[in-house]
Amino acid sequence: MDKGRIQRIVAVGSGKGGVGKSSATALLAAELQRRGLKVGVLDADITGPSIPKLFGRTGPLADRGEGIEPAHTETGMPVVSSQFLVEDEQTPVIWRGPLVTRLIQQFFGGVNWGPLDYLLIDMPPGTSDVPLTVFQTIPIDGMVFVSTPQELAQLIVKKAMNMARDLHVPLLGLVENMTTVRCPHCGQEFEPFGPSRIDGIAKEYGIPVLAKLPLDPRVSELSDAGQLESYRSPDLARFAEALVASVDEVVRARSATL
Repeated sequence: MDKGRIQRIVAVGSGKGGVGKSSATALLAAELQRRGLKVGVLDADITGPSIPKLFGRTGPLADRGEGIEPAHTETGMPVVSSQFLVEDEQTPVIWRGPLVTRLIQQFFGGVNWGPLDYLLIDMPPGTSDVPLTVFQTIPIDGMVFVSTPQELAQLIVKKAMNMARDLHVPLLGLVENMTTVRCPHCGQEFEPFGPSRIDGIAKEYGIPVLAKLPLDPRVSELSDAGQLESYRSPDLARFAEALVASVDEVVRARSATL
């Protein structure tokens, strides 16, 4: 498949569910959009889609014979997800691997994305069919990995990182979610899941730490309300800046070898 009018394609994954990977994808997309960039989000977590809920969007998607028209968020970001193809948010997607694979390909090549500066792909947990399909059929520029300070989460994220590296996908950097939380009474910060270990992993793989995001109840509130797009924070702004710099560096290095 050809990228067409999409300038940068970035996958966001974790290997493990429950670490805030979809939230990180949505927050990053919204922050990039606020910077004047045109951003789209492809929800590749076919059997466990979260992106529509975070943005407060519902289906169905329209197809007028010239490709699928994506849904659009409050600020105009195009979004596609399997959630838009089922009757309601509680209807499960029970599909075998080949159907899931074809849907991913359709979401990328058959959607009228329009011109985009960034397409973010929210990856599912695991290292099986869907990540393999994305890596082998979509010309992604690199992948961001989300984890938490828990040792188990970081063990699993290494599996995802190793898969990407084995398939020659550039590792753009690491995001540690829920690193700290601020006491609402005294304002003191503490580490709810133990000390951060992300710097050691980043050094081991030779990649940057793009962000350490706090555990903020406001993120949960806005997610439940479908208004995560409106969340802002200095940490998120630095995350977007670091991501853009990392992608640009990877693209420059790749161009230099051509």
